Amino acid sequence: MAAALSRALKLPGKKGSELGEYDPLTQADSDDESEEDDLVLNYPRNGLGRDEDGDDDQWTAQVSAGPSGAAGLGSHSSEAEEKRRREKNAIRSAFFLVPLVCAMLIVLLCAFLVPCQKAELEKKLQWERALGDAGGVTPPALALWDVDGDSVEDVLLGVTEWTNGTHATQRSKVYSAVAVCAVSGRVLWREVLNEPVMYLQCGLQLNTQPSPVCLIIGKSNLMAVNGATGRKLWSVALRNIESQAVLLPDLQGDSVPDLLLATLPADETLDLSLTLISGQTGKKIGHPVPFNLRGQGKLIGPLLHETQHGAYYILFGLGNVQAISLQDIYVRALDKMPETRFVLRKDLRWENMKNASSSSFISIYSGSERVEFLLPLVAGFGNNRNSLDAVSSLNSTRSDWVLFYGARTLSVLRQRDLHKQWTFSNASIHSEPALGHFNSDGVLDLFVQHSANGIMTALIVSGASGTPLWKAEFVCPRLVLEASAISTSTGQSVFLFWASEPIRAQRNMAPGVAAAEPLIRKLFLLHPAHPAALLQLSSTTDTAVTSAVSYLEYLKDATYITVSSRPTTGSETSAQVVESTSLKAAIKTGQIVQLGENQETEAAGKVTAHEVNTFFRRLSFKPQVTLL
Repeated sequence: MAAALSRALKLPGKKGSELGEYDPLTQADSDDESEEDDLVLNYPRNGLGRDEDGDDDQWTAQVSAGPSGAAGLGSHSSEAEEKRRREKNAIRSAFFLVPLVCAMLIVLLCAFLVPCQKAELEKKLQWERALGDAGGVTPPALALWDVDGDSVEDVLLGVTEWTNGTHATQRSKVYSAVAVCAVSGRVLWREVLNEPVMYLQCGLQLNTQPSPVCLIIGKSNLMAVNGATGRKLWSVALRNIESQAVLLPDLQGDSVPDLLLATLPADETLDLSLTLISGQTGKKIGHPVPFNLRGQGKLIGPLLHETQHGAYYILFGLGNVQAISLQDIYVRALDKMPETRFVLRKDLRWENMKNASSSSFISIYSGSERVEFLLPLVAGFGNNRNSLDAVSSLNSTRSDWVLFYGARTLSVLRQRDLHKQWTFSNASIHSEPALGHFNSDGVLDLFVQHSANGIMTALIVSGASGTPLWKAEFVCPRLVLEASAISTSTGQSVFLFWASEPIRAQRNMAPGVAAAEPLIRKLFLLHPAHPAALLQLSSTTDTAVTSAVSYLEYLKDATYITVSSRPTTGSETSAQVVESTSLKAAIKTGQIVQLGENQETEAAGKVTAHEVNTFFRRLSFKPQVTLL
């Protein structure tokens, strides 16, 4: 009886959850079926010196071993498999964790180092340098191009200096072209010349020259130099150069674009000549082509235009605008037909618009009022950015035009049919308009300025319809300087312009406004999102004579380059001062200036100065040039 009970207690059954005892009900149900199995499975053990856990483990091992009884082999195999599994898991974890830790370290380093580097670069972009003597209010030649390979556009400037001498009669002028590093303001190179610099243009690419090539244009000489070193590559003597160089397609088959300039011909009875120049060697292509133009006034162009059918035409004129095909110029210069296929092409629509009295000219504008300027309706053109690179040329040669004539009339001229899209008349406009996006219709708008009776009026005209979009009046700053438009992350543009104090509308305001002495000139920034508020970036008594905008992709920033005339103590001449300003840095210290309450474009509702400041501080800038 005792032996049977003892044997029954050793049979497998359900253990109690707390006391570790067998469940008698489960044991009773399985007693008959498991008794024989129990005798077989527990035959090798006698129950002495072993606990229940050890018995269970041995029983499991015996079942796994099967009839062969190879329990040891199964146990070792299981342990080896488990070990391999643990090793694989460890390796997988290492492959996952090591890159993760490295990535986290890199992110942390960037989080600390990149802002420091950006802040350091912003400081380096703030500089001022005196270069030569100012020639009154006549703007010097100015261009922007990255010549030192640091991805920041550098400043190229025409400089005039007086040599030292005891008497004024012993002094003479020294002319040079100077390249200045945009990051530090140091002089990169200087090329001394025999005459003043009229124009500076960069971006020409030669087969034998990996560095960018810059053109230095004087009254009687055209010189190409290595943009990185200033070393002369070639030069050509011309007589009475009157224009910048126009970038042409490759006319000679040497894979280098060629050039065109307007000059006064040797025969003074003729008005103007167009001269073709090899971009590779600087040699003249054929002879100058003279034109007996009708009309008087300011030289317009020349500009290259590519029609919708791929035909090339040159636009130019004296007080008017006419066009002639590039093929006709080539044939007259070389007395033979061109071999290049695209030069042979003409546009039948344009050819059908030729003057009845002329077999060569196509009249673009020949009204009774003289044309003051003609410029492509494309972002990024003007403001000393008439570069010779392919992208800039592609944009400017396929656009409509902004036409200003009669000293007060502004029009947009469609290139497809030469018809005016709209006409806007205003008081005398004293500078070329700045082109940017004020509204959200995707069409470039025009920022224009005019002055009368001591008041300067700033006006933005819709590029789509010619209607005014924004207007403000200021005390006249007594300078003639183009405004600048810069594209922002919001899709619209900010407009930079110089003025004095804004005139807040008053019913009893006198017709003329007397400016305070000395006259304080202020640089204002306007954004379409807040048309009733301006951000004053700086103020000075210097006279700014020219300016340009450079973009910084790395910082999403822009620098504003100004060349000013500054009086020098104890000297009859003024110093020519070049200044670089980071717009983001200037915005941080800028002051909000509210315009009059009755502004035509004042937004509905009022916003606080803090909200406007926050908006400006979050702005980032980007290049305006877009492919057409």
